[in-house]
Amino acid sequence: MARKPAADTPPSRPLAERLAETMAALEAQGSEQTRKTFLRHGLKGPQFGVKVADLKTILKTIKGDQALALALWDTGNSDARYLAGLLADAKKLTPETLQHWAETATWTMQSECSVAWNASESGHGWDLGRRWLEDPREMVATAGWHALIGHLALTPDADLDLPAISALLQSIPGRLPTAPNRARAAMNNFVIGVAGSVAPLLDEARAMAVRLGQVEVDVGDTSCVIPLATAYIDKLVAGGYVGRKRKTVKC
Repeated sequence: MARKPAADTPPSRPLAERLAETMAALEAQGSEQTRKTFLRHGLKGPQFGVKVADLKTILKTIKGDQALALALWDTGNSDARYLAGLLADAKKLTPETLQHWAETATWTMQSECSVAWNASESGHGWDLGRRWLEDPREMVATAGWHALIGHLALTPDADLDLPAISALLQSIPGRLPTAPNRARAAMNNFVIGVAGSVAPLLDEARAMAVRLGQVEVDVGDTSCVIPLATAYIDKLVAGGYVGRKRKTVKC
């Protein structure tokens, strides 16, 4: 019986052919209902309207194709970009590529998911996240906060810079009033992320959640609700989730 090629064996077919085939598969899975849903949630740019479950089905057929992941991102198509985020081997992504992704993300499923996940898992998430959150561009700043959230979830507490994380927590009240819309939601998520992932800072994060109260974010014509951080943290504590680390933040 012939041996299967190793996962990192370069595909034999040309990249252009693999890209065209994958884009055709994405288009075939698109639906008008999903397109409308994504538009209500703020999608900007081209899309087919593919459900995440269907993206994961396609993912199974192209695993390990790093070149394809990069090419999918550069199509600008939102479904292709989410698939790129799932497909990419984050450890092989350079800070330059991640910067390119952050600067070209057009809505939250790209910035908060594809960009942030891969930054977190690349080993560059802490440095990039702190730089990005200072960026005045909404999607870049949002990617920054979420890259840090992922970094906290993946990194043992002993390896975290606790004073720096504490300083970021304490900076949030001063940042919120002038922060872009989705960046405010990301800061609220950061408070929750610190409480859930960094046991030594649970009390400080909970105190910050009380101080902030309900963070106001325009969610457009959707049923989305920005979680009240205090209530969310209470659920994490009650469920015994505080301090648990994750092997991956991709989903």
